[in-house]
Amino acid sequence: MLYIFDMGGVVCSTSHVEEDVGTVLHITRDAFLCFCRGNGPDEDLRAMNSDGRINSAEFWRRFSERSGITVQTDWWQWLFHPVMDKGTAAIIAALRAAGNRVVCGTNTIDSHYRNHCERGDYALFDQTYASFLMGVSKPDPAFWRIILAAEGAEAASCVFIDDRQENCDAAAGLGIRAIRFEGAAALAHSLGLHNLPL
Repeated sequence: MLYIFDMGGVVCSTSHVEEDVGTVLHITRDAFLCFCRGNGPDEDLRAMNSDGRINSAEFWRRFSERSGITVQTDWWQWLFHPVMDKGTAAIIAALRAAGNRVVCGTNTIDSHYRNHCERGDYALFDQTYASFLMGVSKPDPAFWRIILAAEGAEAASCVFIDDRQENCDAAAGLGIRAIRFEGAAALAHSLGLHNLPL
């Protein structure tokens, strides 16, 4: 069996730092997001960063250009302080100990990826599939198709865990069993892992 875990909001606390970025730039979160969005989906700097079409340095260059606020440091990197969910980590360890392959399938950017690597967070997994390296983000079905192809797995033999319903729905549309994450205890119950000390 192949298990695919999201990172932010499942294995680690949420990766959303927009409020903190707004604070250090002295603007509201909404203003920050407005500058990020631009004039349409093809101009969304956060989506481009997540898909690997631009890196974080280019994100901040373009953001500075759009907003008129000079940003000379990578706030994505310095404000990102996720906390590991020990219960989820225990579930992943139990699944691997039982002989399953467990991978991470995450929408992330280069700055957050580096942060997780420095902390050793991805060592929980057999493999990590990061959107900015794959060139596509959830909920695009191509995200899971890449993982299935790379793993040589059929959708019916996979379980996907994510905290976002839209991502679960997209995975389920491909025939993958999708579980929306609502805490480690509920996940353990869904997976039939009843004896873990969570």
